[in-house]
Amino acid sequence: MKLNRRQFVAGTSALIAVPTIGRAATAPRIIEARSGLARVAPDSYPETEIWGYDGGVPGPEIRARQGETVRRTLLNSLPQPTAIHWHGLRVPNNMDGVPGLTQEAVPTSGEFQYDLPLKDAGTFWYHSHNQSTEQVARGLYGAFIVDEMDPPDTDHDITILLDDWRLGQDAQIVDDFGAMHDWTHAGRMGNYVHARISPMTEVLTNQRLRIRMVNVATDRIMYVSVGGANGKLVAYDGMPVRQPEDFETLVFGPAQRADLIVDVTAESNEAVQITLHERDESFVIAEIPVSGSGTSASRDEIEALPPNPVSFLEDVSDALKVPLVMEGGAMGGLRQGTYNGQVMSPNELVQEGQIWTFNGVAGLPEDPLASVSRGDIVRIQMQNDTVFAHAMHLHGTHFQEVLSNGSLGPLRDTILVDRMETREIAFVADNPGDWLFHCHMLSHQAAGMKTWLSVAS
Repeated sequence: MKLNRRQFVAGTSALIAVPTIGRAATAPRIIEARSGLARVAPDSYPETEIWGYDGGVPGPEIRARQGETVRRTLLNSLPQPTAIHWHGLRVPNNMDGVPGLTQEAVPTSGEFQYDLPLKDAGTFWYHSHNQSTEQVARGLYGAFIVDEMDPPDTDHDITILLDDWRLGQDAQIVDDFGAMHDWTHAGRMGNYVHARISPMTEVLTNQRLRIRMVNVATDRIMYVSVGGANGKLVAYDGMPVRQPEDFETLVFGPAQRADLIVDVTAESNEAVQITLHERDESFVIAEIPVSGSGTSASRDEIEALPPNPVSFLEDVSDALKVPLVMEGGAMGGLRQGTYNGQVMSPNELVQEGQIWTFNGVAGLPEDPLASVSRGDIVRIQMQNDTVFAHAMHLHGTHFQEVLSNGSLGPLRDTILVDRMETREIAFVADNPGDWLFHCHMLSHQAAGMKTWLSVAS
């Protein structure tokens, strides 16, 4: 499906209302994974057949308050087994939703109850974690917002989900999941970038907005800017920064998030614009209409959000050091790798659908990358010896980047490691269990880029 610039802008700047789930009830609510129809492409095209939670895309926004427990019973009405991962939530290990590591995949017509204690406030999301290259690409994702006990003073709280779709001329999802070119290169790139805003609203000049952006694409890195508003970045991946930061172009690897607090500067009949930058072109992919002027009184300075109860490191000199070397992919020079305990040549690995390795191993290894005890400090140095970027996501906790000067960056749960780049992260292993560590370019994960860490209680 080839869309011209006008279609691209018109199709992606529509404001879509997403239903909000209220406070967590004592009894679990059912969330059904099933097929449905959604308006993805412009109105001149038919609706798109999708897989979605409660039959919609995105799935229903889950919203609760820090300290509460959310309960959801997943009912699987799909033709494939599935499971839900609660991305960024520090939940008990058996609630993390990773088939083969923390639970069995939920079969067709089966159910599984997730009990999710909400330790942290912030912007999170949920998505399928079984055959996710296909299931997320078909629409199995939604926003999960946890409000602070004392939220910042804003006039509107807006969530923007950034996605791309690979559509045919009939506006239907192209069924080429597992294409070898995608898996060996940058992943499954869509031909139609899509942004959804919740809730559908109009704003006033000078009003203060909290904008939560989430990249839910399977593989695409998004370069995004905000026009018609000025402000600060206040959180990465759901975790508040210590001091609000200036921002220009935001870079979102798959699964990464950012919270912004901004004041509207656009005039009446204009819009706050979310712009995607691709190579030498820019596209407006979402607009928040400005319908009038609010008070012209100056607003208070944007302050830091209240911190979450996550261990924030100051010194990692005594940490356990764990190396992680990434190899494979097109032009990667992979010589051999181990898969299912067998040493294989590159051609044999390709026949098994395994293209990438961590420390010479493709796919989930039998032994963990590291076995540690609760409370240990861990440093993982990630050496990317491939010609593609990888968005590395650690389940179960958040980490900080160890910067070149020895200082430590903000808390995150996903970090983008560029081609031929080395980056290092550190964290306190404070959540017992077996935790997945993988590339969130989901095509790369499916083709080998996953391992795990064991944290003993």
